[in-house]
Amino acid sequence: MDMRKVKLVLEDGTTFDGKSFGYEKSVAGEVVFYTAMTGYPESLTDPSYTGQILVSTYPMIGNYGVPVETKADGLHRHFESDKIHITALVIDNYSYGYSHWNAGRSLADWMQSQQIPGICGIDTRALTKILREKGSMLGKIAFEGEPIELEDPNLKNLVALTSTDSVTTYGDGEKTVVLVDCGVKNNIIRCLIRRGVKVVRVPWDFDFNTLDYDGLFLTNGPGDPTMCDVTVQHIRQAIQKDKPIMGICLGNQLLGLAAGCNTYKLKYGHRSHNQPVLMKGTNRCFITSQNHGYAIDPETIPSDWDTLFYNVNDMTNEGIRHRTKPFFSTQFHPEASSGPVDTEFLFDDFVNNITHCPKG
Repeated sequence: MDMRKVKLVLEDGTTFDGKSFGYEKSVAGEVVFYTAMTGYPESLTDPSYTGQILVSTYPMIGNYGVPVETKADGLHRHFESDKIHITALVIDNYSYGYSHWNAGRSLADWMQSQQIPGICGIDTRALTKILREKGSMLGKIAFEGEPIELEDPNLKNLVALTSTDSVTTYGDGEKTVVLVDCGVKNNIIRCLIRRGVKVVRVPWDFDFNTLDYDGLFLTNGPGDPTMCDVTVQHIRQAIQKDKPIMGICLGNQLLGLAAGCNTYKLKYGHRSHNQPVLMKGTNRCFITSQNHGYAIDPETIPSDWDTLFYNVNDMTNEGIRHRTKPFFSTQFHPEASSGPVDTEFLFDDFVNNITHCPKG
């Protein structure tokens, strides 16, 4: 098949020659790698990847196509949002032949329809070694005759670009959870409504303290958490009360900032399905799905808070909890999608906190 030549250029000048299988336009972003072997429809539609050129370390992508687009409870069944959020996809071998009982079209067709570039024929092992050594780097997908400058997406408020702009309600349970959408994955909402609560989804900068709710949920999302100062101020008000709070990923960092912690950028982040985390004070180790580039500095956790989980590989913080109030958060994704669901019980813990918390 005749494929247009295209280059991946890193900020240090390293260049990889490849071929285009997606939409043909030059783009720039932050080049990051992820090590998951499956789940590319879920990963590509994860809002946490906004602004990023995603490198898959698994050598063959596209072999099971893309699921048919169907909805349930107002949410896409097989995607984590309404569109692809990555800036571009970089892979080794693209599979033009695909086969799956639920496949509706090829990965290339899907990406072209949403104007997302894809480059294949890249030595992703060599590329990943560079990113492991030097850390996540700026880069660009450059087509001949279409020059483009490097751009750091983390200088933007990416949460404002991915969050909802309206208030939406899901489910009809007796207990109400306000979900602060910082770039939420659909499966977080699915996990909550399956547990019988009503979910009120609000924009990232919405003052949820004006609402009557039973529990507060802080979602995942892209970029630097310090860009969300408005959200942090609202959370700071909420933790003066006793209503249960749960956060995931960016939500962990935002809760940490509201509590008085500092955050920092990781060298190359955690983006995989196989990150081991240990629950502090126990021998309980869980394999988790993760997608983040920032973390809480554990040295800055205040005395009335404590580490809940930490990463076994590099000892970074993977969650915090309040010592006396029903507040906790995780840096990993208990809802997975894609990935292991070993820690989905944390949604039960959150809902149980709501059930046993006095109204008011």
